[in-house]
Amino acid sequence: MNEELKKLLDSIRAKKQEVRDFCAADKIEDAKKAKEELKDLQAKFDLLYDLEQEKIQNAGQMAAEGTAKKAGGGEKNHATAFVNAIRAAAGKGNLSEDDREILNAMKEGTDEDGGLTVPQDIRTAVKELRRGEDALENLVNVEKVTTLSGSRVIEKHADQTPFDNVDEAAEFPEVSTPQFEKIDYKVKKKGGILKVTQELLDDSSENIIAYLKRWLAKKSKATRNFMVVAKVREITKDKEIAIDSLDDLKKIFNITLDPAIALTSGVVTNQDGYNWLDALKDEDGRYILQPDPVKPTNMLLFGKYHVKRIGNKTLPSVETEGGYKVPLICGDLKEAVTIFDRETLAIDISNVAGDFWKTDQTGFKARERLDIKEVDTEAVVMAEHLIKADSGTAKAARHNNQDGVADDNNTTGN
Repeated sequence: MNEELKKLLDSIRAKKQEVRDFCAADKIEDAKKAKEELKDLQAKFDLLYDLEQEKIQNAGQMAAEGTAKKAGGGEKNHATAFVNAIRAAAGKGNLSEDDREILNAMKEGTDEDGGLTVPQDIRTAVKELRRGEDALENLVNVEKVTTLSGSRVIEKHADQTPFDNVDEAAEFPEVSTPQFEKIDYKVKKKGGILKVTQELLDDSSENIIAYLKRWLAKKSKATRNFMVVAKVREITKDKEIAIDSLDDLKKIFNITLDPAIALTSGVVTNQDGYNWLDALKDEDGRYILQPDPVKPTNMLLFGKYHVKRIGNKTLPSVETEGGYKVPLICGDLKEAVTIFDRETLAIDISNVAGDFWKTDQTGFKARERLDIKEVDTEAVVMAEHLIKADSGTAKAARHNNQDGVADDNNTTGN
């Protein structure tokens, strides 16, 4: 029931009470007049109520017809409408009224510089595809935001001192107050251009969508991986800890990290670091890394710290004189780093800019917005182990890995 009908119903109830009050006071003429007004109010209510019910029935019928069309394949889905919009923008056809209606309905808002908003099914698929085993965003805290900028207030880590003794009837001493700090975030635009051949645009909708999903997922994951590694490198700069043995590793978890952080900590390393750890044995000749009893595909260090292995191209070793330093990130990355994710993925389309027209290609400019901030810099430690290069081939491998990372990062512009 809408607001107008509710107000009329309240008026009818009040008018009925007014008739009763006049009758109780023997004001018969006033009661008759009030009753006539009550009839008018009731008639108005009945008319508006009938119109409201008719509106509801029509809406239900339209919804049922729409469902039937969708079940019978008569209505195009969002993904198909999106592909048709791409083809129309590239001069490969016209956009129907049905497609325009679908695109307008699914649009969440227009960016300040325009563009097509990616439909929900594609955006969700991209999000799922990028969360592979080598996705570092799985290891850090990810907070979805709806604004371009904002802030968070967190309590600063501080040593706690016990309460003083208080004698009977004595004044209580003052205690130190909690200290807080503000973390400001401002989402930044990340993106790149994908050149698509005219032949692909002539292909089926399913092929175009699948290709876009894979490309967007790979670029999004590479961007986030690079940002996480860069942030960890930043907060551990000049505080790296050299390790040569298992005792050095134990010291990090036993002493360097706070006990509360150590409880939820693990190790993130690259292929080089994992190979070094996997070859270590204790004094009884047993390998240090052992399968997790709950999930055997995961490995545990000292029986309690999960070890995550990622590629050398994602987390490169650092070449140095006489060898290379392999990184071992120890601690709890969810406490150390937060990604503020705007979750806005958009695409612009053009086939006339630059050399696209000469090469019979169409350009897709994809972009998303996010920011990354450190939260607790004491929650993570960068350990480094020096591995001596036993041959020129080993050095070349390190160099090639770093080159691959640099090339990949250059494709994710701001």
